[in-house]
Amino acid sequence: MKSKEIYLDNAATTPVDERVLDIILPFFREHYGNPSSIHSIGQRVRKEMNLARQAIGTIIGANASEIYFTSGGSEANNWAIKGVAEKLSNKGKHIIITKIEHHSVINTCEFLEGKGFAITYLNVDKYGFVSLDELEKSICEDTILISVMTVNNEIGTIEPIRQISEIAKKHGILFHTDAVQAFGHIDIDVNLMGIDLMSASSHKINGPKGVGFLYIRKGIQLDNLIHGGMQERGSRSGTENIPGIIGFAKAAELSSDEMNEKNRRIIRARDYFISQITSRIPYSWLNGHADIRLANNVNVGFKYIDGESLVVELSNLGIYCSSGSACDSGSVEPSHVLKAVGLSHEDSYACVRMTIDERITNEDIDYVVEKLSETVAAMRNESPEYLRIEKNGMNDEDAIL
Repeated sequence: MKSKEIYLDNAATTPVDERVLDIILPFFREHYGNPSSIHSIGQRVRKEMNLARQAIGTIIGANASEIYFTSGGSEANNWAIKGVAEKLSNKGKHIIITKIEHHSVINTCEFLEGKGFAITYLNVDKYGFVSLDELEKSICEDTILISVMTVNNEIGTIEPIRQISEIAKKHGILFHTDAVQAFGHIDIDVNLMGIDLMSASSHKINGPKGVGFLYIRKGIQLDNLIHGGMQERGSRSGTENIPGIIGFAKAAELSSDEMNEKNRRIIRARDYFISQITSRIPYSWLNGHADIRLANNVNVGFKYIDGESLVVELSNLGIYCSSGSACDSGSVEPSHVLKAVGLSHEDSYACVRMTIDERITNEDIDYVVEKLSETVAAMRNESPEYLRIEKNGMNDEDAIL
C-alpha cells in the first residue's frame, strides 16, 4: 500500500493549474465558435485567440504576428527544421544540431538525411555543453540552419544560446532553438538572445496538453508542414485548439509572473535533494552541470542498478520519476544524451531523472531519499558485480570511474 505519493516527473508533463482550468472551461461550451467563422460567435473567439497570441509574444519580446500555434513542441520542431530545409534547399543542404537534441529534432534531421541533406551532430562535453569552437568550425557554405536546444530535457543543462546565435548571425545562418523545457522556466527574450525560430509547449508549464507554438521572426519564410485551410495566416492549417491556446496563454502569464520566486524555492530544494542523494547513497553521481542547469532538474546515476527497474520499484512506493525522456519510454537503447556526455553503456542505464516543482518540501525529499536508498541497496544486493566490488573493498571514486 502506498502511504504517500510524490510526483517527480515534471519534465515529462505537469498538472494543469486550477487558474488555467477555470479560464479554459467556458471555451468548451459557452465560447465554442470556430475562429475562422465570420459571424459574431466565431469572431468573439478569434479576438480571444489573438489576445492569447499577443500575451505569449509579449513574454518573449516578440510581436503577436510572429507567434504560430501548433499541436505541441514536436510539431513546432518539425515545422522549423523541415520548413527551413525545403525553403532554402536551393541555397544549401547542411544543418547543424547537437547529439543531445530531443528526438523530434534528431529524427527530423535523420529524415532529411534521407532526402539528401547533410547533418552535423555536434559533440558536447561531460556537462552537456556544446563547443562553440566546434560549432564554428562545422559551418560551411552550404549551412542553412543551426538548431540547439535551450535546455536539455534529460540532464537540465542550459546551453549558451546567445553566443550560439551570434556565431549563426556572423555567418548569415538561421538559428532555431527547442525551448520546450526552457519556456516558462527561464527568462527568454528572442531579440536579446538572437533567436530566429523557437519551439515551446504548454503542458510543461501547467497548461493543457496538445498545444504549443513556433516563433518565426518577421521576414523569415518557411514551407508549410500542414496543408489545407488558411488558419494561422495561411501557414498552419487546421482549426485552432482554442481551449488549449487560451489555457497556454494563461499558464505562460502565470509562469512569467511567478518564475523568479518559484525558481528560488525550487533551487533550494533541488540542491538539498542532490546533496542528500550523493552524500547518503554510495556510488552515486549527478549528471549535467551542478549550477548551470534548470532549477527543477535532478538527474542522478547509481552504479550497479538498472534505472528502469528503479523507476518501477519507486512507482510501487508512490514515487514517480523517469529513466529519461518520456518520449523514449519503452526504448531498449540507453539514453543518447547520457552516452553523448561520456557515460559508459552500463552507466547510461543506471540513471534516473527526477524533476520537482515548488510544492515539494524537505520532508518530501527526506522521504524520497530514504526510500531511494533502501531500494538501491536492495537492488545492489542482487548484483554480482556490486557484491564483488564490496568484497574487494573498491572505493566510490574507482567504482564510478
